[in-house]
Amino acid sequence: MMNDLIQNIWAVLLDTAFWLLLGLLAAGLIKVYIPADAMNRWVGGRGFAAIARAALFGAPLPLCSCGVLPAAIGLRRAGASKEATVSFLISTPETSVDSVAVTYALMGPVMAVYRPLAALVSAMLTGMLTALVDNDTANAASTTETTVAASCCGTRQAELVQPDASSAQADCCASTQAATVKSCCSTKQESTATSCCTSEAGTSPEKPVPKWLQTLKFAGAELIDDIAAWMAVGIVIAGVMLTFVPPGWMAQWGNGLAAMLVMLLVGIPMYICAVASTPIAAGLLLSGVSPGAVLVFLLVGPATNIASFALLRRELGNRVTLVYLAGISVASVGMGLLLEALLKSTGWHIEASIGHAHAMLPSWLVWASAMLLIVLAIKPLRRVLLPALG
Repeated sequence: MMNDLIQNIWAVLLDTAFWLLLGLLAAGLIKVYIPADAMNRWVGGRGFAAIARAALFGAPLPLCSCGVLPAAIGLRRAGASKEATVSFLISTPETSVDSVAVTYALMGPVMAVYRPLAALVSAMLTGMLTALVDNDTANAASTTETTVAASCCGTRQAELVQPDASSAQADCCASTQAATVKSCCSTKQESTATSCCTSEAGTSPEKPVPKWLQTLKFAGAELIDDIAAWMAVGIVIAGVMLTFVPPGWMAQWGNGLAAMLVMLLVGIPMYICAVASTPIAAGLLLSGVSPGAVLVFLLVGPATNIASFALLRRELGNRVTLVYLAGISVASVGMGLLLEALLKSTGWHIEASIGHAHAMLPSWLVWASAMLLIVLAIKPLRRVLLPALG
């Protein structure tokens, strides 16, 4: 039995490795090539347009239910409305480019397409409910005059002080001055013909890290460190279910709405990221859980967890927190029921393919992907074999 367990866990890893690496690379490209300030611009404003922009912007981002909280709070404090913040909070952890890739590998194209669409619907519906029940008048930020900056490296509205006989001060963040100026950013008292934004006169700036290397560092180090433990848990659980749970066993607990409500109870308090939830969902499918119930687990598991509720209450209030939970629950069950109806009417099939999905790829690529994923996930090993990634 132990040999079967190890073989099944390895089969799940082989199925997911290439697609997970592909998703991680896509996530790295998004992180590096989309400017950080674009997030604040795109989710600003109120109403349906802001809700839709927030959902679309958050969907591909590689953040899970705890990682998305600081980003969403930053958006809120930067002026985003509550409804846009809620929309971003839901769409971001429910799906990502890496989780879609793994979903395709383990559950096929229908679930890979339907899952992110369901996440967007869930996010936008809950955002609109938030707008209806909470009049976010406090978010209409008042415009204030920019104060004169004390530091010459402050805002562009800083007051320029022209040099005279007693004091030699100027805008030392501008172009090079012919006169001697007092450096407000240097440790030295004075610097001649240099920008105060450098640490020393004549010091050449550090060579910027190429964007391709930033992409690889984020995907192969930062991001994988965030998800490695939970991904390992998900792969092991899927292997255990494949080994010890007979096919169809969990179907006895019900299908349709009853099974979806059970998945709500299981998924809401759980902390698990979208990628790690995917192999578990594939195991549930093999055990007889209906695709609609599996979808509910895939949506509510990553989007909610007990640890985040207190922070949500503090930042958004009790009313919005309740709408957040109710909106996710109703939308997830609704999208699950719609999926069941579509499968019946169209003849589409959603089946887990653990142990077989990697057959579509060359064996050398599958094994190389698994080995690379193991090296990246084990930090000490990665630092020895791939020191450039850190």
